Amino acid sequence: MGMQDRETSNLIGSDKVEGTTVYGSDRQEIGSVERVMIDKISGQVKYAVLSFGGFLGMGNDYYPLPWQSLRYDQGLGGYVTNITEAKLKGAPKYTDERSWDWSDQSASKVNKYYESSFM
Repeated sequence: MGMQDRETSNLIGSDKVEGTTVYGSDRQEIGSVERVMIDKISGQVKYAVLSFGGFLGMGNDYYPLPWQSLRYDQGLGGYVTNITEAKLKGAPKYTDERSWDWSDQSASKVNKYYESSFM
């Protein structure tokens, strides 16, 4: 499968989203997309899990961000958010995937934390 098969002008394959840089509103890099979480029923992307901190993938923290808090910037070739690094420091996060529960309670905690940042 060629690269053109995973991306069009307005569609992108999940494998190309993963690893994409995320920038703050100041256009400074704050992390990268580790994975996307998709609602099984609606098919809509609900969260991008931001990988932040660490070195060469070691010691990273993972921050679920509501998908609507990101917008793609073609000039940067990455996603831009108005969520600041300072806001991330107090955000819901995990260091080990096995320790995060994607139940409605965890999702609600994430949405509640960020609601003023993108509404």
